[in-house]
Amino acid sequence: MLKTMKQKMSPAEEFIEGVLDGTIVTSALVRQTIERHERDLDFGHLRGLRFDRKKAQRVIDFFGFLRHSKGEWAGHKFILEPWQQAFIWILFGWVHADTSLRRFRFSYTELARGNGKSTLASGVALFLLAADGEGGAEIYSAATKKDQARIVFSESERMVKSSPALRAKIATFRDNLHIVGTASKYQPLSSDKDSLDGLNIHGVIADEVHAWKGRALWDVLVTALGKRRQSLLFAITTAGYDKHSVCFEQHGYSEKVLAGIIEDDTWFCWIAGLDDEDDWEDESNWIKANPALGTMVKIEELRTAAAKAKETPGSLNAFLRLRLNKWTSQHTLWMPMDRWDSCNAAFTPESLHGRECFAGLDLSTTTDISALVLLFPPIETDKRWYVLPHFFIPSENIEDRVKRDRVPYDVWKKQGHLITTDGNVIDYDAIRLKVNELGQLYNIRELMFDRWNATQLTTQLAGDGFETVQFGQGFTSMNAPTKRLLELVLSSELAHGGNPVLRWMASNVTVKQDPAGNLKPDKSKSTEKIDGIVALCMALGRASVATPTPIPAGIFFA
Repeated sequence: MLKTMKQKMSPAEEFIEGVLDGTIVTSALVRQTIERHERDLDFGHLRGLRFDRKKAQRVIDFFGFLRHSKGEWAGHKFILEPWQQAFIWILFGWVHADTSLRRFRFSYTELARGNGKSTLASGVALFLLAADGEGGAEIYSAATKKDQARIVFSESERMVKSSPALRAKIATFRDNLHIVGTASKYQPLSSDKDSLDGLNIHGVIADEVHAWKGRALWDVLVTALGKRRQSLLFAITTAGYDKHSVCFEQHGYSEKVLAGIIEDDTWFCWIAGLDDEDDWEDESNWIKANPALGTMVKIEELRTAAAKAKETPGSLNAFLRLRLNKWTSQHTLWMPMDRWDSCNAAFTPESLHGRECFAGLDLSTTTDISALVLLFPPIETDKRWYVLPHFFIPSENIEDRVKRDRVPYDVWKKQGHLITTDGNVIDYDAIRLKVNELGQLYNIRELMFDRWNATQLTTQLAGDGFETVQFGQGFTSMNAPTKRLLELVLSSELAHGGNPVLRWMASNVTVKQDPAGNLKPDKSKSTEKIDGIVALCMALGRASVATPTPIPAGIFFA
């Protein structure tokens, strides 16, 4: 839309013009948001809408009362960047022509980490509480856990304390901001609250929606919005990986609104991320997901993270999702096999006789492969981590397994890499016998096991004198050793001797990632067996945190 010469363009409008003429680079979806705004300036009146510049500017001006409270900007006035001004301008400037009530009831925002989502949301929450003209306003910051919900709330609380104007109007008390003499309040809320009934929401900040499990909390909040005339659900998130989540549902809905497939005048969205065709290694694309690049987001920091993602495949999805706001798969192939093969240092089991080691035992079903892996930590004269794996499989029907699985079990058996037990199920007594045999050759300090299917065997091994330690298979236990194992491979500090069964399992591993970026091997999604790698991670998990046992005088290692 052409602007008149008498009306000076605001910084928000200058940003909008820059996007439209191509001088400002944004994601395709942000551009569509701006193009939608421009179309509505021309045709919105046909649907009973009008744009109120004064209302838009009033919200922008409100941020001038706020101050940053953390990092290098702590204590400085909150000066909205041009993209933030355009964001606020569009979201708050549109009203219904007949009532002047706000048009948008829902705001869905996706930004990469570090671009000030939470800070922006904190300011919006305070405006809704103190300056939106709503009597008895109820404002909430919501997340699945209260600690997460407190992030935006706590930033708002610090803003109030650092602003004389707001401090004179808004009181604070134990997770509660309120305006003295009125019923207006702001507090954190979560799905673990005893009851969510009875909410009368004027504004709610829905934080990190990609991490929300299920849709119950989202549905409660949406329902509660209907009790006010111009309530606002302000959702902020980075991209996620669960494409069956309520978050991806809102992402997809936003795309349909922007494409004109769905007409919803109550829905606003701002999705800043890489486009499908973009090369993630091209730095010129990074600003699409990081509009604060150069201010809040430093290019050097992104380069460092990108370099790690190139070298560490397990980190790539986390970089794409968190730093480039790209929806990814929950699962990612993990081990670069060229680097694994470079750890093929030759050694003999005899060279490790007498040395301390940690054992990981991953028992399969009785008809499948079980893995026992010994891991020898570095010593003063040898800084490598040595791996001795042992694999067990029932001998019966092994030829059928070769044909069915297209895996050379028969060859590995002849080479001595597979131990077969009589019958069509694994004889756990054979595993017990092997552990005792190895215990005569090596100093097995601890034997880690997953409790599944292992109770009887580990009880017997404990009776044989071994220190058995239960090792969980969740993110809490497996994240650190999963990441550490990859580090050892990439730095060539691991020596696995080229065992072909362990190599096959390493090539099969797919890792699962949680919203916090924690990793663990995922048996359910890996293409083939990974038991040896799981056992290795279990051993590494304990070996990495254990205090080395002093070597008695006179002991000599060959």
